[in-house]
Amino acid sequence: MRTARTALGASALALTMLTTAACGPDNSSADSAVTAAAGSAGGPNLGLPANLDDLKKWKFEDWEKWAKDYALPAAAKGFWTLDKLLKAKPNEPIAPPAPPTAAPTQAPAQPPGQPTQPGQPTQPPAQPGTPSAPASKPPAGQPTQPGQPTQPPAAPKPSNTQQPASQAPAQPPAQPAQPSQAPAQPTQAPAQPGQPSQAPAQPPAQPEQPADNGNDPLPKTVNAQPLPHPYTKPGVHGKLFADKPGSGADAAGGLGHYQCSATVVADPAHPGKSNLVWTAGHCVHQGKAGQFYSNISFIPAFNSTGALSGGKQAEEAQYAPYGVWNGTQAVTSPQWKAEGGENGSPATHYDFAIVRVQPADGGKSLEETVGGAVPVWFNAPRDQLSITEYGYPAAPPFDGMELNRCESGKPSRVSYDPTRPPMLALGCSMTGGSSGGGWLTVKDGKPTLVSNVSVGKHTGDPKFQAGPYLDDVAAGAYDFISKKG
Repeated sequence: MRTARTALGASALALTMLTTAACGPDNSSADSAVTAAAGSAGGPNLGLPANLDDLKKWKFEDWEKWAKDYALPAAAKGFWTLDKLLKAKPNEPIAPPAPPTAAPTQAPAQPPGQPTQPGQPTQPPAQPGTPSAPASKPPAGQPTQPGQPTQPPAAPKPSNTQQPASQAPAQPPAQPAQPSQAPAQPTQAPAQPGQPSQAPAQPPAQPEQPADNGNDPLPKTVNAQPLPHPYTKPGVHGKLFADKPGSGADAAGGLGHYQCSATVVADPAHPGKSNLVWTAGHCVHQGKAGQFYSNISFIPAFNSTGALSGGKQAEEAQYAPYGVWNGTQAVTSPQWKAEGGENGSPATHYDFAIVRVQPADGGKSLEETVGGAVPVWFNAPRDQLSITEYGYPAAPPFDGMELNRCESGKPSRVSYDPTRPPMLALGCSMTGGSSGGGWLTVKDGKPTLVSNVSVGKHTGDPKFQAGPYLDDVAAGAYDFISKKG
């Protein structure tokens, strides 16, 4: 089963792996040639393992061999002037990926199995590749049951919303009539009783994937609300600024100033004295064949007093009550570095990053300064989550001056690659600039981070955002940078 599952992603990711020197794609690529090209775990420029399960088992030493560029040059003191901060462009959440080519192969597989069910093919198109499903009817599990076109007739409407698995049972009963053909066509009998011959043909393609490809109905829009001034301690939410290479003609050195959101998180290796900030991978790294951004800086509790609200001007001490903290280390997921980019892709399933900032003049840690830090909950049970999203949306109708929140509640699932853990999806009207903003839930009576803004759909209805499900890969990156500090 595992071999079949890993083989799914091989064709899509092997090419990337072969063309990436230090960090080929990670997870579902099970190509032996790729594994050989990556080299052994002890070799230089540690390549990525053949599949996601192996990547989840990486230890500190593995991360250290792979993450060669985690050290960053700090921004010069005073680099982020108010003028630069106000001109920084909102870093947009990644747009949902376009439907993958894999789904169409499923849809065609359905018609051939049941040419007499032309009405059913209209469902696969409606859900061409679960990615589009989140944009229309993500839960429609049909894409996962392409080998069972006859099932829809058995339960056409209900199956459109959930539980294609329930259709499968419905199908065998729907086909018992076929046994009557079995006598007439003994050779087809085995292939006709409930159409198992078709099902087996496709189940092997997606053996252990959720029946609905990891998609629920999209959440309803939740309107973002600004927090009242002043933001009191702990000031764990803030704005992250960075320069993207090669863009922004108005910036020195061809760099473009960009802004995101971020959250102060606890540091297991330095309890009570964390200098770690959690954000999105696309807020600090270009992704595939790219590099880390420069001049990465974090301003906790940005504009807490409202000094910049309404187009006003203010001194740094007013809009940055806890100062400006420069990033000196950063790590993101192997998936994001190998596959990520400005256009949507399955890399968004691992679009997260952790940045270490430097205390000014050897002073107190970030956590001590802002009055706290939130722990991170990895592999959190989805049914136990009720999430509030925080961020500084800066694209219209927002201006980036206010900390907003969406009390979104229970997350839905949205998936752009059924071989990876489905992302968390929340209804929220925040726009560009909210990328990287922390998603908090309550665990043991305390606020705890479970994700960050990665994907966003800000037009039409519903408006929603999606963030990575933080599994063992995220935990490994977190452990690595914690111990490197």
